[in-house]
Amino acid sequence: MNISILLPLLGILLGGVFLASQAPINAALARSLGDPILAACISFGIGFVILAAISAVRGSWPSGSAMAAAPWWSWLGGLLGAFYVAIVIWGVPQLGVVSTVAALVFGQVAAALVLDAVGAFGLPVQAITWQRLLAAGMILGGLVLSRAG
Repeated sequence: MNISILLPLLGILLGGVFLASQAPINAALARSLGDPILAACISFGIGFVILAAISAVRGSWPSGSAMAAAPWWSWLGGLLGAFYVAIVIWGVPQLGVVSTVAALVFGQVAAALVLDAVGAFGLPVQAITWQRLLAAGMILGGLVLSRAG
């Protein structure tokens, strides 16, 4: 394995562990509060405060002109993240963590195939190959198996 990708790969794997853990943690918060949207709001609020503090300490808060120069669609990440957190909070108690994460990963991989193929958002174009389709199919198979029995 190329050592230069080992650290990013480990970081992404840890991010996956955190996402899988975040789902039941936020679902428990929603149960306690009685409202999944409020739980998502609190989750985002805590994340915002932490990231804003880190950005301020690093001195990386952008200028108004830098923010204005960003493409309009680059501001949609928060909206998409809010949907993700809210839908996971709603889905985990009904599907369980494994099926929820499997569905999320399949959705991510299916979308990633298309985004790569068209070079969306300035990404380099990467062809949809049979290997990539097989990988997506295997994830879909895992989702189906997670719901069997």
